Amino acid sequence: MRKPLTSLECPQALGELRLEQLAVGADGRNRTLLSAFRSSTGRNQPSNAKFIFGPATWLRSLIRPGPGAALAYVDFSSQEMGIAAALSGDPALLAAYRSGDVYLSFAKQAGLAPPDATKVSHGEVRDRCKAVVLGTLYGMGPETLAQRIGRPPCEARELLRLHRATYPRFWRWSEAAVTSFELIRRIETVFGWPLHAKPDWNPRSVMNFPMQANGAEMLRLACCLATERGLAVCAPVHDAILIEAPLDKIDEHAAALQACMREASRVVLVGLELGNDAKIVRWPERYADKRGKVMWNTVTRLLDAA
Repeated sequence: MRKPLTSLECPQALGELRLEQLAVGADGRNRTLLSAFRSSTGRNQPSNAKFIFGPATWLRSLIRPGPGAALAYVDFSSQEMGIAAALSGDPALLAAYRSGDVYLSFAKQAGLAPPDATKVSHGEVRDRCKAVVLGTLYGMGPETLAQRIGRPPCEARELLRLHRATYPRFWRWSEAAVTSFELIRRIETVFGWPLHAKPDWNPRSVMNFPMQANGAEMLRLACCLATERGLAVCAPVHDAILIEAPLDKIDEHAAALQACMREASRVVLVGLELGNDAKIVRWPERYADKRGKVMWNTVTRLLDAA
């Protein structure tokens, strides 16, 4: 049964329908300034009001290829974790990434789940471990982690202790980055994009910088490779790329884009190849984000009824 919107959710949902700022041309295409290099990490920062991937996820179903065309949305698999594993050189973290499920692997490596555990059998444990693994990339503390996972602070502290014990080399690398930043007031990516210290610099931002900034480098390189190889890049989206191709060419072009993204990861990470996943949308289908599926169906149902 579909869960109805609450009184608090309804105004927010109605507010999301105000799309007058969305930059859509006469040809029905969304074009806006991506603001490359605008953020301190070098990530793109397009306007959330003007870029279709900015508003709520359910509105992404407005994206649809034209007649005779198709779209491919290809995203890196756990990009930030792959970057952390490669740059830190932590063997256990590398093994976790290569397993295909970093979060469940951590649960197994830390003794929180048996070796034969699966996403289905130990879903709750995996969810808690996911919060730990992602939170440690920017130094999340036990109190915040406890709130995220809905458990007592003592349990959050134990999870963080287990993470340190499981990935000691990653922690030495991460803490060394902050120490080095304190001394030389600078940190940079593999390609040299720098972050300089400001009077109010935040250690957590420094800890997270290598993952975010090298992820930005990787995405830019993948876009360059894709463009040079004749692929029609519609948009870069954080750790993903959206391309368009004729219906009879979309599988070939999606595979070519995946190859570009694998190559980009090898260049940035000095050999480690990150995985990626391709989602193909063929005319007359619409792009759909599973997180917004219920809301999109609710809105379209109400519009049809009206």
